[in-house]
Amino acid sequence: MAVRSRPITEFRIGRGEPSFGTLTFVGGLELVSRHPLFGSFSAFRFTEPGTRFAGVTDNGYWYFGRIERDAQKRPTGMTDFTMEPMTGPDGEITQDKRLVDAESLAIADGIATVGFERQHRISQYRLETGTMGKQIRNLDFLIPKTELRINRGFETVMAAPQSGPFAGAIIALSEMSLNKRGDIFASVLSGPRKGIFFVHRSNNFDITDGAFLPDGDILILERRFAYTSGIAMRLRRLSAASIKPGATVDGEVLLEADMGYQIDNMEGMDIWQAADGTTRVSLISDDNQSILQRNIYLEFIYKAE
Repeated sequence: MAVRSRPITEFRIGRGEPSFGTLTFVGGLELVSRHPLFGSFSAFRFTEPGTRFAGVTDNGYWYFGRIERDAQKRPTGMTDFTMEPMTGPDGEITQDKRLVDAESLAIADGIATVGFERQHRISQYRLETGTMGKQIRNLDFLIPKTELRINRGFETVMAAPQSGPFAGAIIALSEMSLNKRGDIFASVLSGPRKGIFFVHRSNNFDITDGAFLPDGDILILERRFAYTSGIAMRLRRLSAASIKPGATVDGEVLLEADMGYQIDNMEGMDIWQAADGTTRVSLISDDNQSILQRNIYLEFIYKAE
């Protein structure tokens, strides 16, 4: 698919300053294609740092592509973009959104782990661009299905580093499936910290993705929507040490942005290491294939305080 890109040179609209606490805005792209399938991007991960990526949409497609960069390593465009249909739980290609509402993605060792909502499941596939087949297994996500809300299920799956406290486990966070205290269900699926935990919910923000920082802590992407104020996004850091079975975890807000910033319905995030040694945070939005929304890609440098 041909993708046209318009550069985003400032994150806060009308302001040129690039620094936002621990984050420095590098650049962004507004993405447009004439192809009717383009959009609905729920999650993505880089398969090559800062260049090639894979992702999933919430209407049942895989997507793949490449971020192009200028001499200063700022994003300038998206090329080599392709999409292919996902298969349902029985290996069939289907347009039934209940079966292929993919919301989250983790990639490790050639395996793509995908979180689905509506028909809640976490499934694994062999990552083979252009020939993605049927799922090879489903994972036990520990959380009782009765606690997972319709359209509020697994918005985040992450593959933990093998060397960290989670020993390579898959970690799953729901979007807004809440316990009796109003906090968000999450789980570590295996390893020494296997079990259910909770993420404290505040200011009506819901979780849309997450990724590991170099020190092993987790950065989560959150979204809030209200008809009176529009869309907002937030980045919050969770301490890995606090994540244990039964725990309720909270963390420092690193960035919050509303309609005064270049954001949309921000749903996907990845964290990666650039060749210059900097840690980069990349975000992508889901336009819901609506003419009122945009597909945008944003990139920041993260520097710990």
